[in-house]
Amino acid sequence: MNDNVLTSAYQHPLLTAEAIDRIVAAHESVTFTRGELFLERGQTAREYYLVVTGLLRSYVHDPDGKVITTNFYGEGEFAIEESSLFQSIPTRETIVSETGGTAWRISFDKFQELFLSMEGFREWGRSWLTGQLFIARQRSLDLITLSATDRYLALMRSRPEIIRQATVKDIATYLGITDTSLSRIRKEIR
Repeated sequence: MNDNVLTSAYQHPLLTAEAIDRIVAAHESVTFTRGELFLERGQTAREYYLVVTGLLRSYVHDPDGKVITTNFYGEGEFAIEESSLFQSIPTRETIVSETGGTAWRISFDKFQELFLSMEGFREWGRSWLTGQLFIARQRSLDLITLSATDRYLALMRSRPEIIRQATVKDIATYLGITDTSLSRIRKEIR
């Protein structure tokens, strides 16, 4: 599998070409089919993935047992459940593939080995995590301050692959609305 997505994802000023080669070598390629489980609620994450092609989705169950989409992971994005992976605790989320595709996988043990031995990789990790915190904060604010239509339009602009590949129901729960409301919004903006 082509490693361009992999080398692009790990760019940082402190990472040399040799360091990136070492990081790339720690990953293994995987192919997945639609509906394949990557992590199931109650399991402890022991690896994470960098999506090359396809779309993954994470979700939880609300108190009534309804499935609520918490995130989507597309090309060049890391599918990771940080709390479970880094704290070695069972996850409340499930990660599943929405489509078939390919990804790079790295085990937590290999990640730790790189993290402990390479300053550039530690700095990359801090920078990546800071970016993820910003994204999560922005998403929280958008759910509170934007209308349902504006949330959908923002998703269309920023992540069109989700609109093309995910189901209406999964997109709706991600946006915090019903699938009926999403269908109405989609009709109005056409």
